[in-house]
Amino acid sequence: MKLNALAVAGFLTLGALGLSAQSSQTVSGFISDAHCGSMHSSPSAEATKCIKGCMKKGSDPVLVSEGKVYKLKGDESQVKALAGKNVTINGTVEGDTITVTSVSAQKAS
Repeated sequence: MKLNALAVAGFLTLGALGLSAQSSQTVSGFISDAHCGSMHSSPSAEATKCIKGCMKKGSDPVLVSEGKVYKLKGDESQVKALAGKNVTINGTVEGDTITVTSVSAQKAS
């Protein structure tokens, strides 16, 4: 009986660890700000000016990707430097938040 209980506990522990383990993902989108969100979803001089202005007033940077707005955690200076641009972000996605590992501007086509 003890052996069965230990086996079940072991499987449950391994299962929980597997569920909590997160892998790095790549997400492409547009750097906007939390105040404007998806109102700006593509590069333009007007959008960039607005986004940078909102960030100066304290609005957090966000990523708009395929109509979804993601909160960004991590080194904000890296993200803020690319405000108003299309980017590729590597990081861990959990719900509507991305913990950013790296961010780079996408090359214009």
